[in-house]
Amino acid sequence: MLSRLFWIVRSKCVEIADYWKILRARWISFVAITLIGAAIGFGWASLQPKTYVANASGILSVGVSTELGTALAGENYAKSRIKSYVDLAKSRLVAESVKEKLGLEQSPDELIAAISVTNPVETSTLKVSAEAGSPDAAKQLAEAWIVAIGGQVSSFENADASAGQKSIVNFRSLDAAQRPAYPASPNMKLAVLVGLLAGTIIAAAYLLIRHKFDRRISSTAAVEQETGLAVVGTLPTVEKDNAERRLITSGGGNDRGNSNLAEHAMAEALRELRTNLQFMNIDNPPRMFVITSALPGEGKSTVTANLAVTIAASGQRVVIIDGDLRRPTVAKTFDLIEGVGLTDVLLGRAEIEDVLQPWEHDDNLAVLGSGKLPPNPSELLGSDAFHNIITELAEDHIVLIDAPPLLPVTDAAILTARTHGALVVSRVGKTNYEALNAAIANLSRVNAEPLGLILNGTPLKGEGSRNYGYGYGYHSYYHATDSVELSKHESKVSSFDSARRVSKRGTIRRRSR
Repeated sequence: MLSRLFWIVRSKCVEIADYWKILRARWISFVAITLIGAAIGFGWASLQPKTYVANASGILSVGVSTELGTALAGENYAKSRIKSYVDLAKSRLVAESVKEKLGLEQSPDELIAAISVTNPVETSTLKVSAEAGSPDAAKQLAEAWIVAIGGQVSSFENADASAGQKSIVNFRSLDAAQRPAYPASPNMKLAVLVGLLAGTIIAAAYLLIRHKFDRRISSTAAVEQETGLAVVGTLPTVEKDNAERRLITSGGGNDRGNSNLAEHAMAEALRELRTNLQFMNIDNPPRMFVITSALPGEGKSTVTANLAVTIAASGQRVVIIDGDLRRPTVAKTFDLIEGVGLTDVLLGRAEIEDVLQPWEHDDNLAVLGSGKLPPNPSELLGSDAFHNIITELAEDHIVLIDAPPLLPVTDAAILTARTHGALVVSRVGKTNYEALNAAIANLSRVNAEPLGLILNGTPLKGEGSRNYGYGYGYHSYYHATDSVELSKHESKVSSFDSARRVSKRGTIRRRSR
């Protein structure tokens, strides 16, 4: 029983944690919708006509007596008699009298609708509440109504009296009406509170519905569960002032002097990806990789170029092949000669040694451009000649092939079938699971093997970064390291300056002697 209770508590905690993640991920939307609800409540209340309520009361008395018994009898008579005057107080006779006295334009029925008359239990009083559009009007209406009730009570009580006689029943004002300081309606605080509550409910529903139907990649765990493939690399977002500059300047490690934090994080992520590829299959490590994506614009060419540079930096020889014979970018990325490369070799116009261009910044990296664009790229990429080329290069190089997207064309699937497998690049917050699963299915149809997923554009800071491994102190760690190094440097400089000043004073003293 204890174990079941523990399981229930644990599952509830997991649910609460999931809801908290949803809220943290979209808290701006939640707060905005909630505030909009409060603003709507405030706006609605502001547009409503203001109604002021004034209260006045009158008391029914029966004669004056010095005897206790007579006084008690009179009081009881007044309590029973006042009940019959409640309906009189809300009659048209009273309303017409008030209308005439105050010179109002409203009809008697409209005046009666603005009046509430009550008889508190076990009392001989009538309480009148009058509603009006201004504080003064409400006060005047309540007082005039009490006076009119008194006049009608006097008329009824003295209707059958003889000349010179007067009824001992008398109705008079007990509590004069006070000018209301605030409108009774609309209730601004209540309207804002209701709007705030409604906004909170709508915001929570919006967040849950959006989370439920948002099929874009949002975390490493979710994409692995959805596709059944391992995420072999997560690459953070790097903002660039020039969209054509694909290569990052940082080499990772302690190389932080000439790059910003995002580029340094990118370099570290690429080094981790390089390590994951090396340990992908210990006994028979893959050496020919196709790097592709489901759709255009997910960063596959940028990932391919920077991964090639990272692998070459470790001392391994790398060849990057531009297998995108429709929209080639590799040669331009590395600032090499465009228009010569793969198609020239496949068509027998040149030998591979003639068009394989070394990269001037690293002798371990060579680039095989696309060459002239052919009318039949799929046939060329699926040919035995292409397979022979990459097989020959893979004998002493790691071969990375920048391929077209999987869904628009079949080139990438054909290429993957000729290599050891494909790395599928997906952009976080853009690629949806339907497109990604369809791309993986295209590989399966040609018996090509997807080696893993690379998530591109993961957030480096904020709550979302925790879903990809960047939320656990990366940003603060490197800033703290920079601060420590700076403090050490400043301390050394300060110590050096102090020692120099001491030495200088000693020299001056020796000279003075």
